[in-house]
Order: sequence, then structure tokens, then C-alpha cells
Amino acid sequence: MTPRVLVGIAEVPGGPPLRLFRRGGDFMIVLERNELMSTRMHGSEVALGTMACERLAGRPAAHLLIGGYGMGFTLRAVLGRLSPAARVTVVELVPGIIDWARGAMAAVTDGCLDDPRVTLAMGDVGATMRQAVAAFDAILLDVDNGPDGLTRPQNDGLYSPGGLAAARRALRPGGVLAIWSAAPDVAFGRQLERAGFAVETVRVRARESGKGAMHVIWFATRP
Repeated sequence: MTPRVLVGIAEVPGGPPLRLFRRGGDFMIVLERNELMSTRMHGSEVALGTMACERLAGRPAAHLLIGGYGMGFTLRAVLGRLSPAARVTVVELVPGIIDWARGAMAAVTDGCLDDPRVTLAMGDVGATMRQAVAAFDAILLDVDNGPDGLTRPQNDGLYSPGGLAAARRALRPGGVLAIWSAAPDVAFGRQLERAGFAVETVRVRARESGKGAMHVIWFATRP
């Protein structure tokens, strides 16, 4: 069996560190004992991007906010679907994630952070949403394994009534809040509805081949 090799450690503000491992040609980002993401299973991260773009048909100059760069699969998916007039703001909390993207994982990143449509901002995506009013056509959140603060406790605020209200204000009319989760959460779907969204729950496979675990994406549209 090919051994897993530690490539680097990235500090998370307010939370435990992330570790990047490589096994052969595959990379994994791990939080304590939880594998948050890997290059082997990224189908649902791609779906987060492509399915969000499908819901923005007719908006050639759309402005998207992506919370959490991760391994960049969602970013590359939206760039493949958006027009040259579109814009994407990526907010990443952990500087080490971007260091890995431009270093050890540069071949995987494939230059997506240098696309002229992309603006990279280091910081808290929750703060970005709270400061914005009708600024985005879509907000894509993949900063935890679901609607709870796994990577750091402060992320709980993103999924609270206040956090969802901030997301709603940050969206333009008809805009979409898309949230990735490793598992279903019926109560959170209801919370999205109470926040004033029209909610669609979609289940997608972890692998692009249609295999692997079933993940969940909520698409919450601002009326």
C-alpha cells in the first residue's frame, strides 16, 4: 500500500490546524481525524459549482461569492460555466490553503486563482456577507462538513438565523445561496425556509463517476 506522506500543516484562526497529505498522486486535507476533502472524491464539490451556475441562467455578468477555496474544485467548475463578463470573489480564511494551492498542489489548481475573473480575499466569508447588500448573484459555502462549525466554532454563525439573514441581504433578488454538506440535515433545511428562502435539497455522489458516499447541497433562492 502506498504510504500517506505529510506535505504541510496550516494554522486555522480559532480552530485546530489542517494537514495536507499526499498518497501517490492524490492529496487529502485532514482536520484531526476527519478527511475534509481529497482529490479522489470531489464530484460533489464540482456539482456545487456547476449546479449553482445552472440556476443563474440569463445572468451573463453574474457575481459569485465562494466561501472556502479548499482544493479549488468548485472554483474551477464555475469558471468553466461562467461568461467572460462574470466575476468570482473567493474568500479563504486559511493562508496555508492558498500556499498549498500555489505550491504543492499547483498542478491541481491549474492556474484558476490567476483567472482575470477571480478576486481572492483572505478573511472570514461571514464578515464579507455581513458587509454586503444585494452584491452577489450566488453565494457558495463549503467551509465545513455541514451546517455546523467543524473547522472552527465561529463558523456556527454562518448557519444561524443571523448568518442566514446576512446571506439573504447579500444576495440580489433571485440570487442563490448554495451550501455543501457531507450529510442530510432536515432541520437545517427548515431553518433556511424560515430565513425566507425557497429551498431545494439535492443529493449528489462524492465521486464524479457517480459512485461514493451521498452528499447534500442546499440551493436556497432569495425570492
